[in-house]
Amino acid sequence: MAPEARYTLLKESEAPASPAGWQRRTARERIIFGVSIILGLAAFSFLWAFSPSVLGLTQLQGDSSSSTGYQNSLPAPLKQCASSLPPPANSPASVNIWASLSVPETVAITEWLSHPLRNLNVTSADRASLSDNIIFLVEAYRPSKTDALAYLSAPVSENLPARYARATVHLGARQDEDGGPVIKDYLVGPLPLGDETSMRELTEIYHRDEIPYNARSFVIPSELTPLLIKIMPPLAEVTKDLFGGVAMGLPNDTLVAGASGPLSFDGSFRRTWISWRRNLPGPWLHPVNFFQYVDFSGTDPEQWKLIKIVYNHQIFPDIESFLEAYHNGTLRKLPSRPDQTTDTQWSTRLRPNASAARDLDHLPGPRQVSFADFPSRSYCTIWYSLISSSVITRKLTRICEAGNDPMQTTTAWLDRFFGMGSSVRDMLPGYDCPYEAVYLPATTHTSIGSITRQRAICIFEHDTGRPITRHTGWMPGEFGAHIAKRELSLILPTVFDYMFHTDGTIEVRLSASGYLQGGFWEPAQEGYGTAIRDTTMGSLHDHVINFKVDLDVAGMENSLLYTHTAQEEVTHPWFDDDWGKTVIQQKITRDYIENENDALLKLPVNFQGGYSFVNKAKTNRWDIPRGYAIHPGYSPVHNTVVGSKRLLNNANWARYNLAVSRRKDTEPSSSSMWNMNLPGSPMVDFHNFFDGENITQEDLVAWPQAEDAPNTRTNLATSSFFLTPLNYFDSDVSMDSLNAILLHPPEPHSQYTFDDYGVKPAQCIPEAIPPFEYSGLSAFGLDGKPAPEVSLEELRKAAELYHRIKLEL
Repeated sequence: MAPEARYTLLKESEAPASPAGWQRRTARERIIFGVSIILGLAAFSFLWAFSPSVLGLTQLQGDSSSSTGYQNSLPAPLKQCASSLPPPANSPASVNIWASLSVPETVAITEWLSHPLRNLNVTSADRASLSDNIIFLVEAYRPSKTDALAYLSAPVSENLPARYARATVHLGARQDEDGGPVIKDYLVGPLPLGDETSMRELTEIYHRDEIPYNARSFVIPSELTPLLIKIMPPLAEVTKDLFGGVAMGLPNDTLVAGASGPLSFDGSFRRTWISWRRNLPGPWLHPVNFFQYVDFSGTDPEQWKLIKIVYNHQIFPDIESFLEAYHNGTLRKLPSRPDQTTDTQWSTRLRPNASAARDLDHLPGPRQVSFADFPSRSYCTIWYSLISSSVITRKLTRICEAGNDPMQTTTAWLDRFFGMGSSVRDMLPGYDCPYEAVYLPATTHTSIGSITRQRAICIFEHDTGRPITRHTGWMPGEFGAHIAKRELSLILPTVFDYMFHTDGTIEVRLSASGYLQGGFWEPAQEGYGTAIRDTTMGSLHDHVINFKVDLDVAGMENSLLYTHTAQEEVTHPWFDDDWGKTVIQQKITRDYIENENDALLKLPVNFQGGYSFVNKAKTNRWDIPRGYAIHPGYSPVHNTVVGSKRLLNNANWARYNLAVSRRKDTEPSSSSMWNMNLPGSPMVDFHNFFDGENITQEDLVAWPQAEDAPNTRTNLATSSFFLTPLNYFDSDVSMDSLNAILLHPPEPHSQYTFDDYGVKPAQCIPEAIPPFEYSGLSAFGLDGKPAPEVSLEELRKAAELYHRIKLEL
């Protein structure tokens, strides 16, 4: 806001004169005078309402009153608020059967696998090459549902499921005569390690016999450097002229690379488009319209090669032909783009001008404070008694870019490939979560060690600022008779947010943020995105999220109910000629979907219908099958691009809003970490789950689906779904909560009375907020000991992989 537009005090010459001159004033002066009176009264009321005596702070701030009677009438000083930490509680089961592996357990399993008896001949990943065998991943393998439910029903040691680990091994040293390099998954257990521990190949969850080596993830963050260091230094003279930057493998390089995905179609090759960008904060927003297509199949970097170069829509088969065109003047150059070298701060998250802040922007925002103990009332009781088993797992996102250049037209990311767990960062108190949230740690394991984040998860109670039910009425018990039930939700945010509402609703939400994969803006990009800077565009792209919901409603035998509406034209004998003989009205139809093949679903137009899990054998008091509805939340979309070879069969789930199948232990997730690089022949083909089986009164799972510079905004790029009770209870369970207000209609000339059920607003002095700090991470090596500190560049390479490749000699 410009200075002249700010609020200013009235000048003395503008102050109102005596009331006697009121009639002679202009309309404008009358308005000013009226507003002044209102503001004055409001200020007086504010000062009175928040004076120390009213707030009970008089004794804290010093009392200048000499009246003893006045002092005795003051309220007692406010006490310190109780701790927001949760009170001690007993777990319904003594052992957490879904617990992740600890760092010592991961170390022990890695050592066990590395023993010569296992015949894996592994090399430690921190000193291995692509042609070595390495242990890429060790993680907990969850027990079967049958075993888990048996233990939760009777949590005694005899029912405790055996623990297993899944180990992924890259066999880069396997010789061609044995089939060549490959990736294998092994099941290791039972744990802890002992004489009975063994290992076997884990194959039953996949739809291919072996995992191709060319589909692997990046074990070495700088894997492509040996090839790029051959390509770019000979081009330094040209890139300096064309883009004002070079990539020589030196610390002061001004160009960095990024690679596209998928890297393969069926595992028979490993190729990618390299896109070059300015080495600036947010390099993804500074592309220079220079691309190289490279082949890095196999394990020998000496066999890798450059296939083609693309610059300004011109294609060259090799470096020599590109240099020849540059030197003989036939190369069509892009016009000079000074914006790439001058105004470059726009891609940072620095606030542009702190001295010209918005009005009141120097003040902190509202703070959420808990005035009573945590957690809320009866959440644990409600949720433990509500559903015996509700597992929401295996999430991944997909981004399919559009554009008119080699990078944008070939990109289809499946984020699971990069590891959603390893992308977890500490929550920021006061920004990601309220200051008084409870924070929990999380440990993730990689091929070179383990990382612990102390604030990976937070839990807090949230007042949504709206009642869950509200009504105004005039009869006793109606509401004003008026009942306003505050909606308090228990929130568990990590990468995903899990919200448990007091009426039995579960909400799951994901919000995407971060830097765009920006494209180079030029007239040829019209229709494929929008210019967000002189040389940068935001490409048209999709975000589609997939979840697995294993929901048992009043038992494991459930059916899929489709409830939809349609209009009908009817005639009734009570209709007369005033309005005509017929009326058009809506009618509800309920159908059960009985076959998996019919359960690949898209949402009805205008949301005139929905899907629910119901138990035909368990009814409520009104003899209606108890159920849970699956509601779309934000962005209930499915994939808009169907048939692309880069998303042919590896993300079939994205074609639907919802799919329902029979639950099997061999179908734990809709995808795998290797699916991104195997669109033509994926390790997990979602369509294979749907093989004509009956889904009536069976154990079912649902697969629901649920934009930006410098960063994507979480309030827009959001996807979610709701699981809500459908005739599950005999009445609204939120009515069980006493945290409500009931107003009684007043008699004439009297005040409203009310019943708050003894739940009074609490008031106390909250704890002081400690100074902001970010703890970073605790890293452990393969031996389980604290890992030595590494440079910022090494941390960045491990985190960004081939999204940002900085050359190094």
